Amino acid sequence: MSSPFYLFLLFAVFISHRGATTEAAVESVTDINGQRLRSGINYYILPVVRGRGGGLTISKTHNKTCLNSVIQDRYGVSNGLALKFSPSDNSKIIRVSTDLNFIFSKTSIWKLDRDDTANQWFVSTCGVAGNPGRTTVDNWFKIDKFENDYKIVFCPSVCNFCKVMCGDIGVFVQGGKRSLVLSDVPLKVMFKRA
Repeated sequence: MSSPFYLFLLFAVFISHRGATTEAAVESVTDINGQRLRSGINYYILPVVRGRGGGLTISKTHNKTCLNSVIQDRYGVSNGLALKFSPSDNSKIIRVSTDLNFIFSKTSIWKLDRDDTANQWFVSTCGVAGNPGRTTVDNWFKIDKFENDYKIVFCPSVCNFCKVMCGDIGVFVQGGKRSLVLSDVPLKVMFKRA
């Protein structure tokens, strides 16, 4: 056999191995039935640990800049509100550690906001969909693996030269309301197709 054939064979093995590694490194997020999450499809975000609240929904706030915040429904049997995911890279499949807009409706998009009275960073619904970059950096969240389940993370990478804080999204309980906030204790979640 000639030398060019060996080079071709070596190149083919290298490319196929590299493709397999890249595909394995970018894991898809799956729902409770093992199906991959897709953009544009409605899902409920539910807590893995039941009995301490239900699915995610919206609640009125007293914040003058944003009237709604994202909370965990107080009733454990509630699915909450369905939402869609929109990846910054316009992919059809939702992958782990990818920047995503979380969208309840066209006017209710997740955003990280500061509440100075509670001294907390909380998740509001005053975000803007799309346009990844400096002006929308607060509107991008990620889904990461957490043990055998998932957690929601705020650590956007849509702006190369922006300094952003990173943290897990957990629950802050005050006055019976279970608000989503930046937290040292992540809320372990699962996804159910609506």
